[in-house]
Amino acid sequence: MYKGKRVGIVIPAFNEVPKIFNVAEKIRKVDFLDEIVFVDDCSDDGTYEFLSKNFKTIRHERRMGVGASIRDGFSYLIDKVDIIVIMAGNDKDDPSEIPLLLEPIFSGCDFVQGSRFLGRFGNTPFLRIIGTKWIHPFVFWVTTGKKLTDTANGFRAIRTSIIKELWDSLNQKWLDKYGLEIYLLYRALERYKVCEVGVSKIYPDHKLGYTKIRVRDWLSLVTPPILLKLKLRK
Repeated sequence: MYKGKRVGIVIPAFNEVPKIFNVAEKIRKVDFLDEIVFVDDCSDDGTYEFLSKNFKTIRHERRMGVGASIRDGFSYLIDKVDIIVIMAGNDKDDPSEIPLLLEPIFSGCDFVQGSRFLGRFGNTPFLRIIGTKWIHPFVFWVTTGKKLTDTANGFRAIRTSIIKELWDSLNQKWLDKYGLEIYLLYRALERYKVCEVGVSKIYPDHKLGYTKIRVRDWLSLVTPPILLKLKLRK
């Protein structure tokens, strides 16, 4: 528990060997987490076999997407904890910084967004910096009127009550890929108190594969706020 609140973390993973070994070592050192659940999105490189021997692991028998993985993690945690943290499974985030995400919740925030631009980042390609620092926050500003510095960062903490209130909306097929996290942030900005805190986002060595997001995937990161603003999605 953390200050009397039960905390759970969902970590989506797909073909993350050898990076997942570092993630596992780091997460074991966080002693206040009440629930840790990894969701393996049909990996074929040994990721699931390693995780299932060490942690609660949900397995997809076919590739479903990171959004579906996070949603399945929510489903497992929703009746077990008060606060849910989302963290990447590719060793970009530092779990020792989870208290940075939790503290604002004890000051009245409902949704805490981690920001590499208020914290620190490294080993990041220039085009990724342009997209995450300028383009993505601009789309959110235009569609919500709210200014954040790092709307694409997946390192977040959320009151479980919000997940419960939005649960039916989160169960939409079009959110199965990268859209679910963006949808969740958009709805949070509409209805709840959202705070930003500085965190680290250090990409692993490019030889290990620094990201699985491709150019076409940016559509599912950018379009949800536009579709929701235009009421083309619910």
